Amino acid sequence: MTNWAIVPAAGIGQRMQSAIPKQYLPLGDQQVIDRALAPLVAHPAIRQIYVALSPDDHWWAQTRFARHPDIVRVTGGTERRDSVLNALHALAARAAPEDWVLVHDAARPYLHPDDLTHLIAQVTTHPTAAGGLLGQRAADTLKQVTEDGTIQRTLDRSHIWHAFTPQMCRFGLLYQHLQTACAANLPVTDEASILEQAGATMLLVPGRSDNRKITYPEDLTPTTHTADAATPNRAA
Repeated sequence: MTNWAIVPAAGIGQRMQSAIPKQYLPLGDQQVIDRALAPLVAHPAIRQIYVALSPDDHWWAQTRFARHPDIVRVTGGTERRDSVLNALHALAARAAPEDWVLVHDAARPYLHPDDLTHLIAQVTTHPTAAGGLLGQRAADTLKQVTEDGTIQRTLDRSHIWHAFTPQMCRFGLLYQHLQTACAANLPVTDEASILEQAGATMLLVPGRSDNRKITYPEDLTPTTHTADAATPNRAA
């Protein structure tokens, strides 16, 4: 079985209030998307990466991995689900139903290589799992509030986890159920939720808490590790 990766990168990041999509903003000496792609490109277990971009994207050509031989550019869609589905369409001619697909956010640049290795190992060796994802147990007190900010109740956080990416799924199952969800115009918050609703077993694999997504300007603070330094380079 082969591991493939998909990076949906067609979003514009409205909450960043920037003229440049957040995946192309500078983060230290690299762009956000370069840091997000680095651990995937470097990992020897991942065969190829499909990056879904907006049709009018003119930033990608200037990125670090734009001409990397293991990266395939595909056209993204209006929603994240559409971009992932377009990448699955492109991958369908190559991937077997039992292959694994790892979907990673283009705006999640702090993925540590050790977490990526641990996720792949845990999911591929589990006897019944159809996929899994990185996450972190909620540490803060959680409140349920109304639209005007009034607190309704305090939630029990003992079984609450933050869901990160990559999210890893069997290619055939994800392809089948994502097509159904898109055809029905169903909301898709993440890939794991699609297989959860289909009754598949999904693992939540503990990962580093700093694997956060760039959403607001204050998120553009580099962490202490460099994502592509801790994993041996794979052959080009």
